[in-house]
Amino acid sequence: MHDDRGLAEARLKRVLDERIRPAVYPESVPLDVAVWNAPGEPVPVAEGLAGPTGPIAVGDRWGAPWGTCWFRVSGTVPEAWAGRTVEALLDLGFDENMPGFQCEGLVYRPDGTPVKGLNPRNQWVRVGAPAAGGEVVVLHIEAASNPVILDHHPFVPTTLGDKGTAGDEPQYTLARMDLAVFDEQVWNLVQDLEVLGELMQELPVDGARRWAILRAIGRALDAVDLQDVNGTAAAAREQLAEVLATPAQPSAHRISAVGHAHIDSAWLWPLRETVRKVARTTSNMTALLDEEPDFVFAMSQAQQFAWIKEHRPEVYAKVKRAVAQGRFVPAGGMWVESDTNMPGSEAMARQFVHGKRFFLDEFGIENDEAWLPDTFGFAAGLPQIIKAAGSKWLLTQKISWSRTNRFPHHTFQWEGIDGTRIFTHFPPVDTYNCSMKGSEIAHAARNFKDKGVARHSLAPTGWGDGGGGTTREMIAKAARMRSLEGSATVTWETPTDFFTKAQAEYPDAPVWVGELYLELHRATLTSQARTKQGNRRSEHLLREAELWAATAAVRTGSAYPYEQLDRIWKTVLLHQFHDILPGSSIAWVHREAEKTYAAVAEELNGIIDAAQRELAGDSATGGVLVFNSAPHARGGVAAGAAAAVPAGSCPAPAPREGGGHVLDNGLLRVEIDARGLVVSAYDIGAERETVAPGRAANLLQIHPDLPNMRDAWDVDEFYRNTVTDLTELDELTPVEDAAAARVRIVRSFGDSKVTQLLTLAPGAKRLDIDTEVDWHETEKFLKAAFPLDVHAERYASETQFGHFYRATHTNTSWEAAKFEACNHRFVHLEEPGWGVALVNDSTYGHDVTRTVRDSDAGTTTTVRVSLLRAPRFPDPETDQGVHRFRHALVPGAAIGDAVREGFRINLRERRVTGDREVAPLVAVDNDAVVVSAVKLADDASGDLVVRLYESTGGRAKVRLATAYEAGGVAVCDLLERPSADAAVPELRDSGVELALRPFELVTLRFACG
Repeated sequence: MHDDRGLAEARLKRVLDERIRPAVYPESVPLDVAVWNAPGEPVPVAEGLAGPTGPIAVGDRWGAPWGTCWFRVSGTVPEAWAGRTVEALLDLGFDENMPGFQCEGLVYRPDGTPVKGLNPRNQWVRVGAPAAGGEVVVLHIEAASNPVILDHHPFVPTTLGDKGTAGDEPQYTLARMDLAVFDEQVWNLVQDLEVLGELMQELPVDGARRWAILRAIGRALDAVDLQDVNGTAAAAREQLAEVLATPAQPSAHRISAVGHAHIDSAWLWPLRETVRKVARTTSNMTALLDEEPDFVFAMSQAQQFAWIKEHRPEVYAKVKRAVAQGRFVPAGGMWVESDTNMPGSEAMARQFVHGKRFFLDEFGIENDEAWLPDTFGFAAGLPQIIKAAGSKWLLTQKISWSRTNRFPHHTFQWEGIDGTRIFTHFPPVDTYNCSMKGSEIAHAARNFKDKGVARHSLAPTGWGDGGGGTTREMIAKAARMRSLEGSATVTWETPTDFFTKAQAEYPDAPVWVGELYLELHRATLTSQARTKQGNRRSEHLLREAELWAATAAVRTGSAYPYEQLDRIWKTVLLHQFHDILPGSSIAWVHREAEKTYAAVAEELNGIIDAAQRELAGDSATGGVLVFNSAPHARGGVAAGAAAAVPAGSCPAPAPREGGGHVLDNGLLRVEIDARGLVVSAYDIGAERETVAPGRAANLLQIHPDLPNMRDAWDVDEFYRNTVTDLTELDELTPVEDAAAARVRIVRSFGDSKVTQLLTLAPGAKRLDIDTEVDWHETEKFLKAAFPLDVHAERYASETQFGHFYRATHTNTSWEAAKFEACNHRFVHLEEPGWGVALVNDSTYGHDVTRTVRDSDAGTTTTVRVSLLRAPRFPDPETDQGVHRFRHALVPGAAIGDAVREGFRINLRERRVTGDREVAPLVAVDNDAVVVSAVKLADDASGDLVVRLYESTGGRAKVRLATAYEAGGVAVCDLLERPSADAAVPELRDSGVELALRPFELVTLRFACG
């Protein structure tokens, strides 16, 4: 037989596009349309329905950027259509290739009842099935004219991302507003042909199945009368029935489809728009659940449920009903789908606390899975946090975006820094927006790396990012692939159903140890420095607020601000969403975040100040008390305590031979040369130099920074090829200060200016570096380099509840790919017996490289901290203006010193006048054990909750003492519930003794006496 595949396939495409799809709606009549342009921000539904309307017609422009238009559409069903299925076709000017990234609408009935959302792939509203002739149809559309930020030519700078610069030019053209007859037979023929045509393209050319499908499609197209598609669709479908009924092979890959609409809580739209996106999507999904008995939909992010509960209670009522039926599944058990690299220990824990508690309180549902399909890599401390929250599974898709190495598994056990293992799945469909295309299903089956030992994978199905969710077309295609020869089988299942089956069939899944590093989006560790700084400072202010409020409540009977802290935590957790904290959102999002963080800081400082004043006593007769919020004693003040301490002094800077200054406090001698660079940091006690010979530390370096795409997200390795050392000096002067030795350095470069203050404090073996940058560069990358005389094949960077080691070399492509990585408060390098730490108060990105010197064959290991970038998309004014950072170089530091100094730089001492010292509420007798939280229990019982962990990577015995008589103690999970499998520690002399494994995390709950 001649090979006529090309001819037959081209025929299918043309007939589908030009004749069969248009015949789905064979008859239509126009609707009457009127519009009200709501001024300013979105208005309540009742106001929108009552707004004064004016005329508008199909073809007219509408919608200023970020505006809202309320359309009123009305018409009458023709008498001739009685008994037929009738739908309203409401096209606001959509581009069908951009669901979630442009205008959207939510349809209401005149009484304010929400009907469904409108988006480019979901433009219909059912009017009647069967319809009544003469029926009057009136619908209202709340239409959001969100501008297109990510266009067909992506990553082009635009001012549309900020309402203040977006202008008022109408963005869209009203396209179609009709009543139409819906021909379900033709619609089903479209689904039949699409499924078979897409499957055929994926089958081997020399296989019989491909040819059987091809011939069946040919017969079906022969049966279609192109002048009467509607009258011949049934006959065409009969020609396809046999090939559609042929069952899948018993060995076929099995796909669990989960309805899904990954909705970014902010990204190319502001937070307020996400509230409406969630309402539109959930309206569609609850309607679809009513129509499709096999369909299951999962939605993560408790914050999004909370939004519709607050802002769209009528939609939330439908969601609650569907959740009770077990088909609308709250997934993930987190407040938002957060970044997991940068959030601190407690914040990462509270993502699960607040997310899981919301789902328990609202729905009585306990999540077993963490659901993070789009998060940009996963920190090595996450597994034990997932387990401590009472969960056991993780799903993500994003690692498939890695550009250098292909991850070797799709289903595996992920082991974290403490040895905890979490059963993990990466969907081999390689998208969290699966649309049930044959190419996607075939790719999932071919791509699955665990063939032969496992056969289940998951496919999150529905339009996402900007929302939209699953469509009736996706459900129809899935039904045809439930058992179809040549295809993987597709079944709608909940995440729990999938994970239960997958884990049962693969009990000995392979193990991956350490971080799940995404080999992409590395620049998100630096972009939008103010957002990152706001997050870090909010996390530490929350620690202080809980500590001192709990101490004041126990000691003085002060009221503990339960509701206030709960609300603030949720605000901070929201801003850790994986497009806010990483700095990859539009200008509106980050400007709003900056204001929010300022308000959070003011509120938390108020809580801290009130508690400390209550504890300090009489300010009129007392002296100055120093409050220490850090988990280690410092300056004579115990952790979590307050006391009066004498001030120290340090010799003033001395002139350096050849120019510059010398700072010396008897522990550390620092030389700053005439260029204002640190050329020596000598550990006097160890008789050891820190800075590599012939090199200079605290060297600011600037690179050109234009990645190949995704400006705010990516930094490509070639940026290193060109570098400028900033050595020109405007000012180098000693600063008079009796309390410390200080030198001020000022430099100018480009259109920017940097001012640094280098400080050596009395009794401190560290050099503090305060940096202020007035930044006015574009597409540049600013780093600070510290070349160290340390031979180390690996270095430690802090992560949640511990630290993680990375290689300093590039032996493998996996190591080479980590040319920009994340740390929290410290990076630490060590030779046996001597090490160096570099600590920070608000930066995350860094790189570490090593070279061997020609002069003495010694190794120079260079740590560079990433300070600022200047990408132009999606925010063309990213990070313009003044920024302040604090770092410290700590020579001679062991890993415990790095931990201690990291807390010190982030938790400043506070001074309050009072007449009584404050003893710590809880105390530990081992510095390797860090108390990460002291708070009252969230249930307002008055119980005291203490969370602690081993911080150095070794075993630790510790006694934790409390300063009050507790009625009992229990080991708890993160939600403060007693752990069934944990031994109950003995409470003796107001304390407990514990033996901790490396990095082990423990939560204790002390009953109020």
